[in-house]
Amino acid sequence: MTAEPRNIDNLIRYQVDSGVARITIDAAGQGNALAGDMRDRLAERFREASEDLAVRAVTLRGAGERHFCTGAALGGAQRPGPARPDDAPERTAGEVARLIRHGWQALIASILDCEKPVIAAVNGTAAGGGAQLALACDLVVMADTAKFIQVFVRRGIMPDAGGAYLLPRLVGMHRAKELMFLGDDCNAERAEHIGLVNRVVPAADLDATVDELAQRFTMLPTKAIALTKRLANRSFESSREQCFDDEAIFQDLVATTADMKEGIAAFGERRDPQFRGW
Repeated sequence: MTAEPRNIDNLIRYQVDSGVARITIDAAGQGNALAGDMRDRLAERFREASEDLAVRAVTLRGAGERHFCTGAALGGAQRPGPARPDDAPERTAGEVARLIRHGWQALIASILDCEKPVIAAVNGTAAGGGAQLALACDLVVMADTAKFIQVFVRRGIMPDAGGAYLLPRLVGMHRAKELMFLGDDCNAERAEHIGLVNRVVPAADLDATVDELAQRFTMLPTKAIALTKRLANRSFESSREQCFDDEAIFQDLVATTADMKEGIAAFGERRDPQFRGW
C-alpha cells in the first residue's frame, strides 16, 4: 500500500495577519528538524513574504517548547534528482556540494535576502543548521530556557548552513571558533553576553515580545528598512568606497518611495508619519 503524501503546509505553517507573516516549523515530535521538502518550503515562504506588499515583518518559531529547530532530519522527503545510468556510482564528485548549495545554503540565503525584517523566536534548542537558521534572522529573541549548539563537531563533520560565515560576524573570530570547534551548549545567558541574540526573555514572555517587535515594524518604512538590511549585510564584504557607493545608490532609491515623502511631510507638519510600506 502506498503511503498518503503528507501535507507540507501542516509542517511549515504560514499565516499573514495584520502585516506580519508568522512562520512556524511544526514537527515538535522530531525536534522541529527539517526534512528536505520542509527545508525547501521554508525557503519558498521567506521568498513569498519578501515579495508580498501586505507583509511588513516576518517571525519564525518552532512548535512546542523544547526545540526551535534541530537541523536536518535524517531521511524524509527529498527533491527527486535526474535518472542515473545503471552503472553510475552511488555518489560522484560535486553531488554533495550541489545538495548543500541548493538546500541549506539556499534556505539561509532566503532569510538574508528577504526584503522584510525577520525575527527569530528561539523557544528551545537551536542545533546545527537550526542554530544558523536563527542566527541568519535580523533580530533574535531567545527564551531563557533555550540554547544554541554548533553540534557538527560532535558528529565528526564541519559546520554548514553558513555557520562559518555568520558566526564570526556576530561574535568575532575567537568566540566563533570556540563554538564551532568544541560544540559546547551555549545557554541563553552566554548567548546574550557574547552577542548572539538581541534579547533574552522568560519563556512565558517570548511570543508577546516577538509580536510586539513585529508590530513595530508594521508602522515603519518597509522599503527603507529593506535597503538598510541589504547595505548592512553587504558591509563586511565591501570596501569603504563600495559601501559609500551602495549607500548613495540605495538612498537614491529610498527617495522615490511614498514613505519617504510621507516622512518628510509628517516632519514638516509636526505629526506622526503613517507609513504604508512602499
